[in-house]
Amino acid sequence: MSTSRYASLIPVLAVLGSVTALSVGTSFAKQLFPLIGAQGTSALRVGFSALVLLAVFRPWRWTTTRADAGAILRYGITLGVMNLLFYMALRTIPFGIAVAIEFCGPLAVAMWSSRRPIDFVWVGCAVVGLLLLLPLGHGAPLDPVGVMFALGAAACWAMYIIFGKRAGHLHAGHTVSLGLCAAALVVVPVGIAHAGMALLDPKILLFGLGVAIVSSAIPMSLEMMALKRLPKETFGILISMEPAVAALLAMGLLAEHLTPLQWAAIGCTVVASVGSTVTARRVAPAVPVTGA
Repeated sequence: MSTSRYASLIPVLAVLGSVTALSVGTSFAKQLFPLIGAQGTSALRVGFSALVLLAVFRPWRWTTTRADAGAILRYGITLGVMNLLFYMALRTIPFGIAVAIEFCGPLAVAMWSSRRPIDFVWVGCAVVGLLLLLPLGHGAPLDPVGVMFALGAAACWAMYIIFGKRAGHLHAGHTVSLGLCAAALVVVPVGIAHAGMALLDPKILLFGLGVAIVSSAIPMSLEMMALKRLPKETFGILISMEPAVAALLAMGLLAEHLTPLQWAAIGCTVVASVGSTVTARRVAPAVPVTGA
């Protein structure tokens, strides 16, 4: 009995580990911004993540049709733009708030096909949370440019989920590894144009490799393991904790302290995400849904 209970806890711990690793890795990545900018940091994260996952999953073992290649390309380009926009947002707004705004993307996808009355409750929670975060003159205003970058990342996350489902018949490792290669084709040139030769500093390269492993390779691998063993609803509820986890870790690692109003906004986002997950129609996820 105890062995069975332990086994059932493993996928739960995997999701929590994924959320924690993503938040820790992104918090460390922000420390590179003064040296190579958000663009250079995003380039290192995406570029190294692609190399690591190529080595792990070796996608050349699977046949890729022209239609599959097109689906993976769209998925990867969207993933790359999402990562770049999210890191650009982190330059001027707190990490936890950026994650909360970005969560509007998957929430919009979850609500788009539903017209049930209960779903409007979750839409209302998400809207209230977003309004509390937008720079509308109440409390400590957020940087409008940073908010716009976060909203752009949210839109990309929505498209990333849609494109990921279209490639859902492929092995997750196949899709994610090749998708990150496509993402790197978008992000790495932008990072090189911004940071130049600074990207070749050995210390920065080593730090960037660590960021890529902690914030991309580990979370994606843990999520793929958990997706095979958890009901969709449980997985979604656990992932919904990401804005709160990000805000808590950023408070400790980056000294980003939020106002009570901003914590209330993050709470509204978490409630909306959990609620939409619990009441969602039964459709299994196809690929890992790690955010930026």
